[in-house]
Amino acid sequence: MSFDLTDDQRAIQDTARAFAQDRLLPGAARWDEEKVFPEEELREAAGLGFAGLYCKDDVGGTGLTRLDAALVFEELAAACPSTAAYISIHNMCAWMIDRFGDDALRQRVLPKLMTMEHFASYCLTEPSAGSDAAALKTRAVLDGDHYVLNGTKAFISGGGRSEVYVVMCRTGGEGPKGISTLVVEKGTPGLSFGKQERKLGWNSQPTAMVIFENARVPVANRVGAEGDGFKIAMAGLDGGRINIAACSLGGARASLEAAARYMQERKQFGRPLADFQALQFRLADMATELTAARLMIHNAAAKLDAGAPDKTVACAMAKRFATDACFEIANQALQLHGGYGYLKDFPIERYLRDLRVHQILEGTNEVMRLIIGRAVTSA
Repeated sequence: MSFDLTDDQRAIQDTARAFAQDRLLPGAARWDEEKVFPEEELREAAGLGFAGLYCKDDVGGTGLTRLDAALVFEELAAACPSTAAYISIHNMCAWMIDRFGDDALRQRVLPKLMTMEHFASYCLTEPSAGSDAAALKTRAVLDGDHYVLNGTKAFISGGGRSEVYVVMCRTGGEGPKGISTLVVEKGTPGLSFGKQERKLGWNSQPTAMVIFENARVPVANRVGAEGDGFKIAMAGLDGGRINIAACSLGGARASLEAAARYMQERKQFGRPLADFQALQFRLADMATELTAARLMIHNAAAKLDAGAPDKTVACAMAKRFATDACFEIANQALQLHGGYGYLKDFPIERYLRDLRVHQILEGTNEVMRLIIGRAVTSA
């Protein structure tokens, strides 16, 4: 097993890092403060191939591996975890359509997603169905060549702004086998949105409820067969968990680097903070946890690329470990900054706020433990 990146992967990493530093970092604090969705920069990212990282090239996709994508998301998130995370969600939606949709749907919907002329949102969670996603109530009833869709989705990134909504809904009986996936396009009569949510972090992307009231969706917009929706949603989440873990990695790395610089510059008791052994030990632990998280993420990505039998468990482990460890790294970095870390003049508090939600979304870390625990006890 080699832990070295290939020349192509280093080039991908360098491209993402340069874009993040040149185009995302300068605006990140303002986007957070003013709640700006940076559409111009997102479309520039799409121009580099970052909107369809693992989609096929016949629709404009980049055709990279999940490991390649993890490298991209770490670099983007080192500048702005919130914007990087939205790009991850967009990619997850695009991949689900590319992987499971028929060719007519792929050719109609995906080219504009690849350029981010259109943005996409993933719609699984409901007000009463979060961790228990298989209990979702949004229902689609077949009526001729359309489904009539009713229900509400909650906490939807891009809600109200995206043109494409990948919606998990119930077309059959209770449980996961009664769920299907529909692509609902903005402008569909009966599609509406709740107010924009006020959030702790992730302020560079809009978040709102998505509401369906007798919305008529063509059968041609179904992704996969009826009853395959839960399986499709979970397949999307395997990759989404790696991506969000990689976004945590980028934010934590930036926080650690900022703390190390600050400790070399800041003096107390006549000496730089970096001279104090207790603080060196804290940095050492942070760096070790960061490296461990990266290895777990890359291992999970490699397993997903290879279609390994334990890929879902590996993705859950990487997501659980990395998002917990990286939030703590950001928290420790803030502590090492003292009072300055609490100020918006320094970037640490933004990274801390953005990374906190990663322990909740794409399946809470408690759900990750359920996935892992069941695998351990059934082995």
